Amino acid sequence: MPTDKLVQAKLKTPRAAAIAGIVFSVLFVAAFSMLRISVPSDPAEPGEWLKTSSRLVSFALNLLPFAGIAFLWFVGALRDRLGALEDRFFATVFLGSSLLFLAMLFVLAAVVGAIILTFAADSQALTSVPTFQLARTLSYNLVNIYLIKMAAVFMFSTSTVIMYTGIAPRWVAYLGFVLALLLLFGSSYFSWVFVAFPFWVFLISICLLTDEFRRRLRISGTKA
Repeated sequence: MPTDKLVQAKLKTPRAAAIAGIVFSVLFVAAFSMLRISVPSDPAEPGEWLKTSSRLVSFALNLLPFAGIAFLWFVGALRDRLGALEDRFFATVFLGSSLLFLAMLFVLAAVVGAIILTFAADSQALTSVPTFQLARTLSYNLVNIYLIKMAAVFMFSTSTVIMYTGIAPRWVAYLGFVLALLLLFGSSYFSWVFVAFPFWVFLISICLLTDEFRRRLRISGTKA
């Protein structure tokens, strides 16, 4: 009985990682799709979107904290899955890039949320003051430069860990390297390139679910 409980406890972590990764992927794509559709990509835009799309943007911002929590759970469960196989160097880059990604995601949500709240309080004066342009440019740089680049670093480090530990198929690691390069150098040219990151997390999650299902089948066959 103690052995069975131990096996079940070990199997819960990969499934938790997979479910959290899928939740993050869905919420992240949904939130950023709403933001991309509603907010013009030009940081010098005068703020007309505040008059027409502020409710949709607010809804997208409310999804981001849940996406961040799911991503943090995903990262923690992946580290638990690695266990003693985790290399200190790659673990530092892996964990550091994920935490920086989360921090900038929350800062982005806070900045855009502050713009919306300030506009609701004084819709006439906001768009004409330098502070609005500062906040608008800050949010643009966070998304298109720093947030995407940290996602790429996370993909590089995680793909390297996958190559050395085999916690997911090698083709997932190769795809991760390619998509990370696309994020690093293509984010300035393709506005929807951000979907590469949640798509890759979704693939890892599916691989973890598949691996857990196979392990359960093996355990069931051994007991039989």
